[in-house]
Amino acid sequence: QVQLVESGGGLVQPGGSLRLSCAASGSIFSIDTMTWYRQAPEKQRELVASTANGGASIYAESVKGRFTISRDNAKNTVYLQMNNLKPEDTGVYYCNAILRTSRTTWTNYWGQGTQVTVSS
Repeated sequence: QVQLVESGGGLVQPGGSLRLSCAASGSIFSIDTMTWYRQAPEKQRELVASTANGGASIYAESVKGRFTISRDNAKNTVYLQMNNLKPEDTGVYYCNAILRTSRTTWTNYWGQGTQVTVSS
C-alpha cells in the first residue's frame, strides 16, 4: 500500500509565501513523475507543476516565475515553493505520483489535499 501525505497549506496574505510538501511512503519500487494540482471552488482541477525523475519540470503559465517544484528522491518527497501568492492561487492543492510498486506494476496515486487560502 502507498500513501501520499501533503502538508504546508494555510492562510497567507497576498504577496506571501508557502511551501508545500508531499511525502510518499509504503511499498514503492520507484517514482517517475510527481505533480501538484489544485482545485478552486466550483472549478476543475488543474495542473500547477510537475517534475519527472531526471529533472524535467513543467509549470502552468499562471504560476511561472512564482512557483518552484523540487523533489528529494531519497525521501520520496516533492515540494512546491510558492512565492508572491495571489488570491487566485486559493484552492485545495493535491499531490499526484506515478510510481512503481514492483518492477512491472505502475500505479497512479493521489494525496488527500491541503488547503491554501490567499486573502487579506
